[in-house]
Amino acid sequence: MTVDKIYLVGFMAAGKSTVARALSARLGWRAEDVDELIEARERRPIADIFARQGEPYFRAVERDILKLLLPLRHAIVATGGGTFMDAENRTAMNMDGVSIWLDVPFDLLIARLPADGRRPLAADRSQLERLFAVRQAAYAQAHVRVEAGAAPADEIAEQIVDRLEKM
Repeated sequence: MTVDKIYLVGFMAAGKSTVARALSARLGWRAEDVDELIEARERRPIADIFARQGEPYFRAVERDILKLLLPLRHAIVATGGGTFMDAENRTAMNMDGVSIWLDVPFDLLIARLPADGRRPLAADRSQLERLFAVRQAAYAQAHVRVEAGAAPADEIAEQIVDRLEKM
């Protein structure tokens, strides 16, 4: 496989972080999680960042974190649900590595989302459905689409490795 960097993209609760860890174990590469790095840098949860500084501030921090990850090789990067929406981020990721869209049906995502307020954009279901619909067009610009609905993370990781070996 000639790929040396993988970006996992998709809606919140699609399993990007879990699949990144499974791929990391499978390939022996490092796994990085954009949302975890943001929380570590800001020393607070994402919900708190949204509440206090708003989404534009969060997206600026997200862009900074992504830029810090660009030099890494042999890495799997689990992005936030909105990271790939930003054209600058999307271009950088698509030029730097292989972007893989973990496509999960909306109803399954809803079932996975905790109702504990940790997902600030998930508070209103109709708003969440609109956000899901809007983001589909951006996710479709990923290099590879993987149906990641019901399969366990290890199986999804194997599907990804198989797809990349055929590229």
